[in-house]
Amino acid sequence: MAGARSVYTEGVKVLVVDDEDWVLETVRRYLEQAGLEVIPARDGAAAVEAFERETPDLVVLDWMLPKLDGLAVAARIRRSSRVPIIMLTARVTEQDRLAGFDVGIDDYVVKPFSARELEARVRAVLRRSSSKDSPTQEVGDLRLDREQRLVWIRGELVELSAMGFDLLAFLMTHPGRVFTRLELLGAVRGETYSGFERSIDSHIKRLRQKIEPDPAHPSYILTVFGVGYRFARGEDT
Repeated sequence: MAGARSVYTEGVKVLVVDDEDWVLETVRRYLEQAGLEVIPARDGAAAVEAFERETPDLVVLDWMLPKLDGLAVAARIRRSSRVPIIMLTARVTEQDRLAGFDVGIDDYVVKPFSARELEARVRAVLRRSSSKDSPTQEVGDLRLDREQRLVWIRGELVELSAMGFDLLAFLMTHPGRVFTRLELLGAVRGETYSGFERSIDSHIKRLRQKIEPDPAHPSYILTVFGVGYRFARGEDT
């Protein structure tokens, strides 16, 4: 609901970067109604300056920008910060998304966009970012500790491969989001070669055998047929 405030938005600063005034105004209006402070920037160079000056809590970033494109801006930000970044763009091919994940984009909103959807994505990313402040995450009977790289299921420690842990950690930080095999491969290993994407199926199968109560009917890592995989939201488990 537009305008509703929450602990995830109150007092939070958002850098919004777009070279179209109507986009800046629309986003500003919705996010300010939600209790966020909006810092506008109209080109990539101004975005970098504003980020360094204002240290925002979240960035909403257009891809096609004057002076410095959005991907370059995101790369600059990632040199010093893990602040959440939402890319607001019409460029949404699989290769574009992979390029975004490679530099650390957290989410995408597609142009033309719904301002209410963008606000909802902002809230979701802020919730995930809040959970990332703690090294541990818990969903149902599953608990993951990023610092120690350990996983427990129903209180019992389970052994995972490095790839299995990285896949689980990535999926858990994006609950409900559907990822293709190629996107998962790029996100956890930086490899984007299509010839290796089916290896994800084997890793997912082994991961399910370790964490799922019934691997044949998974409740945590769900298959989206014809697309890829997603981690269950809390209400799914």
